Formats: sequence, structure tokens, C-alpha cells
Amino acid sequence: MGCVRKSWRLAVEWFGDLTKGAHVMAIIDSPLAAIKSGRWPIAGLQILDIGCGEGGLAKQLVAEGGNVSGIDPGTEAIQTAAAMVPQAKFVVGVAEGLPFDDAAFDIATMMKALHHVPEAAMGAALHEAARVLKPGGVLIVIEPMASGNFFEALRLVEDETYVRKAAQAAIEAAVSSGEFLQARTLNYVRREVFDTAVHFLERIIAVDPARREVVEGNQYAITEAVISAAHRDKDGKLVFDQPIKVDILEGP
Repeated sequence: MGCVRKSWRLAVEWFGDLTKGAHVMAIIDSPLAAIKSGRWPIAGLQILDIGCGEGGLAKQLVAEGGNVSGIDPGTEAIQTAAAMVPQAKFVVGVAEGLPFDDAAFDIATMMKALHHVPEAAMGAALHEAARVLKPGGVLIVIEPMASGNFFEALRLVEDETYVRKAAQAAIEAAVSSGEFLQARTLNYVRREVFDTAVHFLERIIAVDPARREVVEGNQYAITEAVISAAHRDKDGKLVFDQPIKVDILEGP
């Protein structure tokens, strides 16, 4: 991207220990830390990464000893993931139609993926995740919230307010229906620091190249608005925070 970009995540969460009923403290500073907060050993578990993208989380889970499979609708993303994490198995497919057997996985993850599923299919995607989990298996849904100045800057290019809220509604519906038990909810903040607004825009275009046309069509106004949304650190760099919610759901 031609910039020095710092990215880190910060949170301290109190939650109930599911086995002892006591309260313990966890430092949640990444999706992997959120997954490991369950205190189950990842090594040897069958893990499905739904919406795996280019395999970043899968690589971390493999390093922890997990037996990882990944699925994503993007053919190029799957090709990249397969090259980067040859120890994992990757397939092209959609969350609402998982090509896996019933009760095949101990853990399923959806990292910033549910809000990209078509709204009408979000419930089906969660149902499919429940289907492929072993009895007592766990689904971990990690979703950005419709808040924070990263979100405010992003919405100038693509407004995800509705889809992010729809994803939360789908999770609530899956819990209300009894398909999942809400075991735990965690929150953390992803912070990213950029040298310039142009580097911020390069970052969000890299996630979705379709955004380039919007940016180039009104680049001056969007750049100025990104600068306005940013906070400044002591070095004058642009700071953006994105609140993240983690739902740890137990299957039937």
C-alpha cells in the first residue's frame, strides 16, 4: 500500500466461566484471542472458517494445531488461501449452503462474514453452521458494529449500517429460536493508524475493489470527509477505531 500502517486491537472483558460459574478476566485483542477465550484446546479440533477470505485466520488456527477447513465464495481468495496455508483444506462455496457433512466440526467461525451474506440468507447461514457442528459444538461470530469513526469514514464509500444491523438481528433470532445458546458475548476495539487519508482509502478498496469506482468518482470530497472523521495521534497520523462484537454460540 505504500504506507506504514499500524493495526492493533484493545479490550478487557469480564465474562462468566461456563464451567464454574465464576467471573474471570480476559484480554481480548484479536479474533484469535476471542476464539481462545473459550479456554478449549485448539490443537486437534476440527475447525471450519466460514467466509475465510485469503486465509489469515485459518493460518493462525493451523499454527495453534487446529485441523482447519475454509470456505469462501471468492475463487481468487480461496486460491490465495490454499497457497498461503497448504495445511488447511479450502473450498469455494457460500455460508448458506455448506458442502460439509452433519456434525463434522468442533468449532465454526464467521469472522466479519455474516454481514456479507445476503440478508434473506443470514438465517440459513446460521442454520447451516449449526448443522455442521458436532453436538455441543461452538459457533464464534465476529462482527463489526455500526459505530466508531472507522465505520463513519467507511460509510462515505459504502454504507453498511443496514447489513451490520441485519446480521445482529439474525444472531438474535437464532438464539431466540433455540437453535443456539448464547454462551458469551465479548467486545473489543480494532484500531488502525494511517499516514494519510489516501492510505485509508487504499485499505478499504483492498477489502472490496468495487469501492474504487465510488472513491474515484468523488475523491476530493471523500478524502476530506475521511480526514474529518479521523482522530489524530501525537505524530499527526490518522486514527480510526472500529468496535467489534463477538458472539460465542453453543450448538444444540
